[in-house]
Amino acid sequence: MFQLIFVVLTVITGSALCSGIEVALFSVSPLRVKQLAQSKNPSALALLAIREHMNRPIATIVIINNIFNIIGSIVTGSVATSVLGDRWLGVFSGILTFLIIIFAEIVPKTIGERYAEQVSMLAAIPVAGLALIFTPLVWVIEFVTAPITKGKKQPTTNKAEIKLLADIGHQEGIIERDEAEMIQRVFQLSDLTASDLMTPRIMLTYLRGELTLNEAKTDIISSQHTRIIIINESIDRVIGVALKQNLLTAMVEGRYNQKIATLTRKVRFVPETIRADKLLKSFLDAHEHLTVVVDEYGNVSGVVTLEDVLEVITGEIVDETDKTIDLQAIARKKREKMLQSMSLDYRALDKN
Repeated sequence: MFQLIFVVLTVITGSALCSGIEVALFSVSPLRVKQLAQSKNPSALALLAIREHMNRPIATIVIINNIFNIIGSIVTGSVATSVLGDRWLGVFSGILTFLIIIFAEIVPKTIGERYAEQVSMLAAIPVAGLALIFTPLVWVIEFVTAPITKGKKQPTTNKAEIKLLADIGHQEGIIERDEAEMIQRVFQLSDLTASDLMTPRIMLTYLRGELTLNEAKTDIISSQHTRIIIINESIDRVIGVALKQNLLTAMVEGRYNQKIATLTRKVRFVPETIRADKLLKSFLDAHEHLTVVVDEYGNVSGVVTLEDVLEVITGEIVDETDKTIDLQAIARKKREKMLQSMSLDYRALDKN
C-alpha cells in the first residue's frame, strides 16, 4: 500500500509542478520580466531568456508533464492492480482522476497564475537547465510545430495599453490625475501637426529687415514676443528671426542706425504636415525655440514655438508677458478642445 501511495503522490506532484510552472511563465508580465532583468539577477536573466523564446521551455515542460502522466499512469495501474486487485481498480481509477483534476490541474494552475512572478523566478533556472537536457526532443517538436508556432513577434505593449494603464493607475490611486493626463497628452503629439499648433500668419508680428533700429524702435519696445520674425518685402519672404533682447541691447549701445537684418539669426522652415512629436525632437536637436511653418507652395502659414509643443503635454503656459491670452486661445482652439475633453474625462473618474 505504501508503494501505491508513493507512486500516486509522485505522479500528482510532478504533474502539478509542470502545470503550475507553465501557467506562471505565461502569466508573468513581459514588462515586469524586463524590469527584473535589469537587476542582473541570474533567475531574472534566465526568466527573460525564457520569455523571449517560449517555444523550447514550454516544449520541455509539456514533455516532462506527459512523462509523469503517461508513464505514471502505467506504473500506477500496475501497482494498483497488484495491491488492490482487479475488483477495486475501477474505484481507484475514479478517485485518482478526481485527485489529478483537483491537485494536479486546478490548484497548481491557480497558484501559478496568482503568484506568477514568484513561481517563475524560482522555476526559471531549473526550466532552462531541463530545456538544455531535452534539446534533441525539443528540436523534433519545434520542427513539427514550426509551421504553426512561427510568426511575427508581437510587441511587448502598445499605445492603447499604456493609456489604459494610466487610467487604471489613476483610478486605483497609484498616480495623480494630472500625471495621468500628462501621460495621455504625450500620445497626442503623434496625432497633431504643425498646422494644429502654429500661430497663423494673420496673427504674426514681424519687422522688415531693411529698417533701422531707430525706425522700428516703437514696434520693438511694444512687442510682447522675445523672438521677432524678420522679413524682406513680404511675409512670405522670411529672412530670419531676431531676439528682442539683442535689438534692445543694440539700441542701448546707441546703434540706432544699424539695420535689423544685421541682427537676424537663421530660422528653420517646416511643412504644415510635420507631426508634433517630430517637431519636438527637431527643436531639441537644433536647440531652437521657434520655426516657421510653410504650406505646400512654400508660403508662410504661421510660426510654431517649442512652448506651443510643450503645451500639448503640460496644458496652457501663460507667463507675465502673455497679455493677449484670448488671441492665443483663438489660434489654438482645436488643441484646447482636445485637452479640455480629456480633463472632463478625468474629473468624471475622480467623482466615481
